[in-house]
Amino acid sequence: MSYIAKPKVVHPGLPRNELGLSLRDYEGGMSTLCAGCGHDSITAALVQAAFELSIPPHRMAKLSGIGCSSKTPAYFASASHGFNSVHGRMASVATGANAANNELTYIGVSGDGDTLSIGLGQFCHAIRRNLNMLYIIENNGVYGLTKGQFSASADVGSKAKKGEVNQQPPIDPCLLALSIGCTFVARSFSGDKEHLVPLLKAGIRHRGFAMIDVISPCVTFNDHEGSTKSYSFTRQHYQPAVYADYVPPAQEIRSGQAAGSVQAVTMHDGSRVLLHKVGADYDATDRLAAFGYLSRHQAGGAIVTGLLFIDESQPDMHEVQGTPAEPLNSVSYARLNPGQRGLDSIQARFR
Repeated sequence: MSYIAKPKVVHPGLPRNELGLSLRDYEGGMSTLCAGCGHDSITAALVQAAFELSIPPHRMAKLSGIGCSSKTPAYFASASHGFNSVHGRMASVATGANAANNELTYIGVSGDGDTLSIGLGQFCHAIRRNLNMLYIIENNGVYGLTKGQFSASADVGSKAKKGEVNQQPPIDPCLLALSIGCTFVARSFSGDKEHLVPLLKAGIRHRGFAMIDVISPCVTFNDHEGSTKSYSFTRQHYQPAVYADYVPPAQEIRSGQAAGSVQAVTMHDGSRVLLHKVGADYDATDRLAAFGYLSRHQAGGAIVTGLLFIDESQPDMHEVQGTPAEPLNSVSYARLNPGQRGLDSIQARFR
């Protein structure tokens, strides 16, 4: 983590959001990552998204596991709540925090190693519960913090910096998320901020589990010829399926696009996501079609990006469990404690 504070000097001419805050109010500590790391570009996009959504920093909770990616929460929204958990356990910590206080905006930042190896089970169960959070995977195909070993997302045939060739098939987080019922699945590239920021905003406002897989090249161990997670390879094989625009509530929507080329998805808070289809036959609300589209293009070596699937109709964890609207952490002990008679009644149901 970074312990170097940025100077709090704010130019009086900086734009302000609805809360009167500037972009600087959503920044964090100085990054200690390698110069040019894609993760820092993701941080900048997160700062932009939180600023444009006018999220009160003290109403935001940032969580992470272990790895280069998991340093990210230290680099944005310094006035927010933060928790850096152990390796692969961020999803369960986020579940507990969300169960206790459903009024915060939860943003989890993980890596391909933290999520797809030791944390795979936790990741899957957070999806199964439709936990209301944005879950970002900063995907570089290697364990950058421990000298560049292949991770579970490394493609077959991808070369390591020292020349080793990966023979193990990858776990694709988007295909995995689609297959187990994730209600918001997207992929982007750290080098395309204009593409990433609207996806982050839509993911934050989505009711349920929003997973965004962001290809984020490791400039030290995985940005060379032969790597399938390098800046060069990603730019050459970028295959946009859908461009997404996030439209806040109460704004008139106007589009000069031809009829049928834009699909509008109304979210639970009244905001909308406009899906500009690159392929006329692509439907981001059809799970099976999205799965097939990703599989076909992956076989051809393409990196499919955009908002790949969204479903606003499914209940989130609190709706399924029937929790009260009032956050559990503010409910009095007297109300939470059922008493001996209540406990006897609960136990009798299991006899």
